Amino acid sequence: MLLNGLLIYLALILLFTHQSLTVAIADRKAKDTTLAGFIGLIPGYGIYHYLKADSDRDLSRTAIPKIFEMKNIFGTMLLYAELVALAFIVFVPIVYTIGTSLSPNSGILNTIWPDNPSLINYKFLLEGSRVIGGLEETTNFKKWYWNTLQVAIMTMIGAVLFVTGTAYVFSRYKFKGKKVGLLMILVLQMFPSFLALIALFTLFQTFGLTNEPRALTIIYVSGSIPFNIWLIKGYLQNIPKELDESAKIDGANKIQIFFKIILPLSVPIISFVAVTQFMAPWMDYILPSFLIVDNEKWTLAVGIFDFINDASDTNYPAFAAAAIIVAVPITILYITFQRYLIEGITAGANKG
Repeated sequence: MLLNGLLIYLALILLFTHQSLTVAIADRKAKDTTLAGFIGLIPGYGIYHYLKADSDRDLSRTAIPKIFEMKNIFGTMLLYAELVALAFIVFVPIVYTIGTSLSPNSGILNTIWPDNPSLINYKFLLEGSRVIGGLEETTNFKKWYWNTLQVAIMTMIGAVLFVTGTAYVFSRYKFKGKKVGLLMILVLQMFPSFLALIALFTLFQTFGLTNEPRALTIIYVSGSIPFNIWLIKGYLQNIPKELDESAKIDGANKIQIFFKIILPLSVPIISFVAVTQFMAPWMDYILPSFLIVDNEKWTLAVGIFDFINDASDTNYPAFAAAAIIVAVPITILYITFQRYLIEGITAGANKG
């Protein structure tokens, strides 16, 4: 098993090294490198094909030989050795999780892929019940999903509106206590919310908010204020104030300036804040488990963990299936907003 894995590892390194050399030759000869990348996946043929191909530009005598220098080949192999190893580290657990989710048994999967893959666990989560050995097993997965989705959407909207407006005031206006306020916000960022669990529980119990999933929005929005205010403030300070002054001359008031000028120019940083705040409730376990006791009102993090929490009634395949269902839409969300996320991180990370 180990020997087979090592051989596959070496074969992949050689294959990708061959592809890289093929692309390098195609690039020197001004050929289509995208096509060369596909042809380079054919062992041996890729390099031979582009060595024989006529060049579309004038080449020096050393252009092609430099590609085959041992230093270049060895460096390329080391690079792909690292990349292939990282790919194994990332993808093997993902494949194992998918395989576990397809296992018809309730125990831990001993192999990376089940012998008889089945969608029974996904069906169980979506239908809410099934019968195993004459006993009925139930789950409130759909209710957990709906609870978490509500909290996530409310947190995203609340954080974006509140934090963006506050950051706009700090970045554009001068007033007494501005520096002290920013310093206090910076200090608050140092303390995680779970340090105040007892106080939060007391407040929620006093106001009758325990077992109310949507009340978690208050904590998530409040917790997002310190970091995101500084982040958005740094971004808004890069927007020239001359735009505000020009709009005032044209008769725009402060609200119109904010919604028609500042917000459209702040799409990257707002998208970053929106996505990160939408993600927070899906991954948080501590606060929901502490403030919500009713099974039907759990969030996904608490509900999914319950599949493996009881040693006498564990269901690892259902746990894996639930993790996949949660991960897929979040992954699509990150891929969709990837450009805005990168722009938001880099643009907001400056001294304000």
